[in-house]
Amino acid sequence: MRKLKLQVQISIDGFVSTGPNDEQHWVTWAWEEVRPHVLGLLPSSDTILIGRKLAIDYIPYWEEVNTRPDDPMHEVAEFIVAAKKVVFTKTLERSEWGNTTLAKGNLADEVKALKQQEGKDILAYGGSSFVSSLIREGLVDEFHLFVNPVALGKGEPIFSRLEDWQQMTLKETIVYPCGIVMLHYQPK
Repeated sequence: MRKLKLQVQISIDGFVSTGPNDEQHWVTWAWEEVRPHVLGLLPSSDTILIGRKLAIDYIPYWEEVNTRPDDPMHEVAEFIVAAKKVVFTKTLERSEWGNTTLAKGNLADEVKALKQQEGKDILAYGGSSFVSSLIREGLVDEFHLFVNPVALGKGEPIFSRLEDWQQMTLKETIVYPCGIVMLHYQPK
Protein backbone atom coordinates (compact mmCIF):
# COMPACT_ATOMS: atom_id res chain seq x y z
CA MET A 1 0.00 0.00 0.00
CA ARG A 2 1.17 3.52 -0.79
CA LYS A 3 2.11 5.89 2.03
CA LEU A 4 0.87 9.44 2.46
CA LYS A 5 3.78 11.70 3.45
CA LEU A 6 3.13 15.19 4.76
CA GLN A 7 5.82 17.83 4.28
CA VAL A 8 5.19 21.20 5.92
CA GLN A 9 6.93 24.29 7.22
CA ILE A 10 5.79 24.91 10.81
CA SER A 11 6.60 27.40 13.58
CA ILE A 12 7.92 26.27 16.96
CA ASP A 13 4.47 27.00 18.42
CA GLY A 14 2.70 24.79 15.88
CA PHE A 15 1.38 27.12 13.20
CA VAL A 16 1.78 26.58 9.45
CA SER A 17 0.48 29.95 8.26
CA THR A 18 -0.48 33.34 9.64
CA GLY A 19 -3.80 33.84 7.93
CA PRO A 20 -6.69 32.44 5.96
CA ASN A 21 -4.72 32.54 2.69
CA ASP A 22 -1.93 30.33 4.10
CA GLU A 23 0.57 33.20 4.34
CA GLN A 24 4.11 32.01 5.10
CA HIS A 25 6.27 35.15 4.96
CA TRP A 26 7.87 34.03 8.26
CA VAL A 27 9.45 30.86 6.83
CA THR A 28 13.25 30.69 7.05
CA TRP A 29 14.46 30.38 3.49
CA ALA A 30 17.52 28.10 3.52
CA TRP A 31 17.06 26.05 0.35
CA GLU A 32 20.66 24.87 0.06
CA GLU A 33 20.46 23.42 3.57
CA VAL A 34 17.08 21.64 3.36
CA ARG A 35 17.38 20.74 -0.33
CA PRO A 36 18.75 17.18 0.14
CA HIS A 37 15.86 16.13 2.36
CA VAL A 38 13.16 17.79 0.25
CA LEU A 39 14.55 16.30 -2.97
CA GLY A 40 15.02 12.94 -1.23
CA LEU A 41 11.26 12.58 -0.80
CA LEU A 42 10.52 13.03 -4.50
CA PRO A 43 11.83 9.82 -6.17
CA SER A 44 9.64 7.59 -3.98
CA SER A 45 6.50 9.62 -4.79
CA ASP A 46 4.42 10.18 -7.91
CA THR A 47 1.27 11.90 -6.62
CA ILE A 48 0.58 15.16 -4.79
CA LEU A 49 -2.54 15.88 -2.73
CA ILE A 50 -3.49 19.50 -2.26
CA GLY A 51 -6.45 21.52 -1.04
CA ARG A 52 -8.29 23.82 -3.42
CA LYS A 53 -7.37 27.08 -1.67
CA LEU A 54 -3.65 26.40 -1.95
CA ALA A 55 -3.87 24.86 -5.44
CA ILE A 56 -5.15 28.08 -7.03
CA ASP A 57 -1.77 29.81 -6.62
CA TYR A 58 0.49 26.81 -5.96
CA ILE A 59 0.11 24.92 -9.24
CA PRO A 60 0.51 27.98 -11.54
CA TYR A 61 3.54 29.09 -9.50
CA TRP A 62 5.35 25.77 -10.01
CA GLU A 63 4.36 25.66 -13.70
CA GLU A 64 6.03 29.05 -14.10
CA VAL A 65 9.16 28.05 -12.13
CA ASN A 66 9.42 24.99 -14.38
CA THR A 67 9.98 27.32 -17.38
CA ARG A 68 13.18 28.69 -15.75
CA PRO A 69 15.91 25.99 -15.85
CA ASP A 70 18.34 28.22 -13.90
CA ASP A 71 15.94 28.68 -10.97
CA PRO A 72 17.26 26.97 -7.80
CA MET A 73 13.82 25.39 -7.34
CA HIS A 74 13.65 23.98 -10.88
CA GLU A 75 14.14 20.37 -9.72
CA VAL A 76 11.13 20.65 -7.42
CA ALA A 77 9.11 22.37 -10.14
CA GLU A 78 9.87 19.56 -12.61
CA PHE A 79 8.59 17.01 -10.13
CA ILE A 80 5.43 18.96 -9.24
CA VAL A 81 4.53 19.63 -12.86
CA ALA A 82 5.10 15.99 -13.87
CA ALA A 83 3.42 14.43 -10.81
CA LYS A 84 -0.23 13.48 -10.74
CA LYS A 85 -1.97 16.14 -8.68
CA VAL A 86 -5.24 15.53 -6.86
CA VAL A 87 -7.00 18.70 -5.75
CA PHE A 88 -9.62 18.24 -3.05
CA THR A 89 -12.50 20.62 -3.61
CA LYS A 90 -16.20 21.08 -3.06
CA THR A 91 -16.49 24.10 -5.37
CA LEU A 92 -14.32 23.69 -8.49
CA GLU A 93 -16.13 22.14 -11.43
CA ARG A 94 -13.07 21.46 -13.59
CA SER A 95 -9.30 21.65 -13.43
CA GLU A 96 -7.41 24.15 -15.55
CA TRP A 97 -4.06 22.59 -14.67
CA GLY A 98 -2.16 19.82 -16.42
CA ASN A 99 -1.98 16.33 -14.92
CA THR A 100 -4.55 17.28 -12.28
CA THR A 101 -7.80 15.66 -11.21
CA LEU A 102 -10.43 16.91 -8.79
CA ALA A 103 -11.55 14.87 -5.79
CA LYS A 104 -15.01 15.87 -4.61
CA GLY A 105 -16.02 12.94 -2.43
CA ASN A 106 -15.45 12.11 1.21
CA LEU A 107 -11.83 12.95 2.08
CA ALA A 108 -11.09 9.72 3.98
CA ASP A 109 -12.66 7.52 1.31
CA GLU A 110 -10.86 9.31 -1.54
CA VAL A 111 -7.44 9.15 0.16
CA LYS A 112 -7.86 5.50 1.19
CA ALA A 113 -8.76 4.64 -2.42
CA LEU A 114 -5.67 6.50 -3.71
CA LYS A 115 -3.47 4.62 -1.24
CA GLN A 116 -4.80 1.31 -2.60
CA GLN A 117 -3.97 2.20 -6.22
CA GLU A 118 -0.78 1.07 -7.91
CA GLY A 119 2.02 3.60 -7.81
CA LYS A 120 4.60 5.26 -5.66
CA ASP A 121 3.95 7.13 -2.42
CA ILE A 122 1.83 10.27 -2.13
CA LEU A 123 2.96 13.70 -0.90
CA ALA A 124 0.77 16.34 0.72
CA TYR A 125 1.87 19.95 1.14
CA GLY A 126 -1.20 21.93 2.22
CA GLY A 127 -3.01 24.18 2.79
CA SER A 128 -3.57 24.31 6.50
CA SER A 129 -7.26 23.37 6.62
CA PHE A 130 -6.75 20.49 4.19
CA VAL A 131 -3.73 19.16 6.12
CA SER A 132 -5.65 19.45 9.40
CA SER A 133 -8.37 17.27 7.90
CA LEU A 134 -5.85 14.66 6.73
CA ILE A 135 -4.38 14.51 10.23
CA ARG A 136 -7.78 14.37 11.95
CA GLU A 137 -8.80 11.43 9.76
CA GLY A 138 -5.57 9.55 10.57
CA LEU A 139 -4.55 9.42 6.91
CA VAL A 140 -0.94 10.64 7.24
CA ASP A 141 1.66 7.85 7.37
CA GLU A 142 4.75 10.06 7.71
CA PHE A 143 5.23 13.61 8.96
CA HIS A 144 8.18 15.65 7.66
CA LEU A 145 7.95 18.79 9.79
CA PHE A 146 10.38 21.60 9.03
CA VAL A 147 10.25 23.49 12.34
CA ASN A 148 11.27 27.10 11.72
CA PRO A 149 13.01 29.17 14.44
CA VAL A 150 10.06 31.49 14.99
CA ALA A 151 7.10 31.68 17.36
CA LEU A 152 4.05 33.23 15.72
CA GLY A 153 1.65 33.40 18.66
CA LYS A 154 -1.32 32.95 16.36
CA GLY A 155 -2.14 31.56 12.96
CA GLU A 156 -3.38 28.38 11.35
CA PRO A 157 -2.52 25.20 13.29
CA ILE A 158 -2.66 21.72 11.79
CA PHE A 159 -3.08 19.55 14.89
CA SER A 160 -5.99 21.39 16.57
CA ARG A 161 -8.68 19.20 14.99
CA LEU A 162 -7.48 15.97 16.59
CA GLU A 163 -10.22 14.40 18.68
CA ASP A 164 -7.68 12.49 20.76
CA TRP A 165 -3.92 12.60 21.17
CA GLN A 166 -1.80 10.77 18.62
CA GLN A 167 1.47 9.10 19.61
CA MET A 168 4.36 9.30 17.17
CA THR A 169 7.62 7.46 16.63
CA LEU A 170 10.56 9.73 15.84
CA LYS A 171 12.35 8.32 12.79
CA GLU A 172 14.87 11.08 12.07
CA THR A 173 15.97 14.51 13.22
CA ILE A 174 18.10 16.94 11.24
CA VAL A 175 19.28 20.23 12.73
CA TYR A 176 20.22 22.77 10.06
CA PRO A 177 22.66 25.68 10.64
CA CYS A 178 19.88 28.18 9.76
CA GLY A 179 17.91 27.06 12.83
CA ILE A 180 15.36 24.83 11.08
CA VAL A 181 14.91 21.41 12.66
CA MET A 182 13.43 18.68 10.47
CA LEU A 183 11.44 16.13 12.45
CA HIS A 184 10.39 12.92 10.69
CA TYR A 185 7.64 11.11 12.59
CA GLN A 186 5.42 8.11 11.96
CA PRO A 187 2.15 7.63 13.86
CA LYS A 188 2.19 4.61 16.18
